[in-house]
Parts: sequence; structure tokens; C-alpha cells
Amino acid sequence: MTANNLTRLFTTFAGCLLAGSALAGASMKTTGMTTQPVGHYEFCQQYPRECAEQSSNTAPVSLTRKLWSVMQDVNNRANMMIEPITDQDLWGVAERWSYPDQRGDCEDYVILKRKELMAQGVPATDLLITVVRQQNGDGHAVLTVRTDRGDYVLDNLEPKILLWSKTEYRFLKRQSDENSGQWVSISDGRAPVVGSVN
Repeated sequence: MTANNLTRLFTTFAGCLLAGSALAGASMKTTGMTTQPVGHYEFCQQYPRECAEQSSNTAPVSLTRKLWSVMQDVNNRANMMIEPITDQDLWGVAERWSYPDQRGDCEDYVILKRKELMAQGVPATDLLITVVRQQNGDGHAVLTVRTDRGDYVLDNLEPKILLWSKTEYRFLKRQSDENSGQWVSISDGRAPVVGSVN
């Protein structure tokens, strides 16, 4: 084998290793059932069909160029058309998950994006409402899209769609990919963010 061939072989091997390490941690690890957020429980009482999707097929959706484009369009449109407001200011209560009209908080953005992606044919079991902790310690909700290239986050505080492990959040729990009315804990596996509380 010539030196050039060895160099090409090494370069190819190194590229494969880098690609593999880039995908390491691309999907969240869950550790079993946990409590359902109160806001989601009440939302399920109002919209039972939203919380009744079940699937034994846990294979994530294929991330095609078309799906990526749809995800970007849905994320951008919702982030631009909904004015952020707290539930206290909007409804006079601390927590209320709902479909937003023109205003809403983080959960409302998530619910709208989930609905729009489902209408585009993305399986509900790959569109998971996810609870995270921000760097300042505040709770927050994002939409996780499970794909064969990793779990991506649609967020009203960040215009870019990022791989979950590339965000600065501490991931706590999300809907189960087998039953949209149940929730599972997330094993983040990364160093805790500044200001994170248990």
C-alpha cells in the first residue's frame, strides 16, 4: 500500500470517527416514568385526543431535507406570529397550557408547533413537549423532534433549531415517545448549567 493510499485511508477513518462522535449524545437518554406537569394534565382534560397518541414503534422519523425545511418554517412562523406573555398576565393564573391565538407563553408555542408539524405528517410520537431548566434557574418548555439524526429542539427563545445537546438548557423530562399522555425523566449526562437547581 502506498503512502498516498495510507493517508486517504487514515483520513476516511478519522472522518468516520468524527461523524460518530458528532452523533454521540444526539438522542436524549430517558430513565423511566415521571410526573406529568400540572399544566399538561389540565390541557389533556380539555383536549383528550392530544394526549392519547400511542405507538409501539419507537423508531424516530427520518430527517429529510423536506422535513428540515418544514421544521424551520413552522418554528419561524410561530416565533414571529405569537407575542410572548405570561399566563398570569394573559389568564390571571400561574399556569395554563393552551393553543395560542396571538399571545402565549413557552408551552403555548410548543403546543402550536406540535399541532402544525402533526398536520404536515410528522408522527405525534416524534413531537415531544419537553421541560428544561434555563441557565438562570427558570423553568421553560421546548418542542423536541425525534429524528434518525438526533433530537432537535424548537424553541421560542432561540431562532435556530439546535441538536438538544448543543443548547444551554438542563433537560428534565418530556412526553413519552410511546404514549403522549405519559412523561419520562431525561438523563442529561452533561455538566449542570450555571444556576441550575435540582
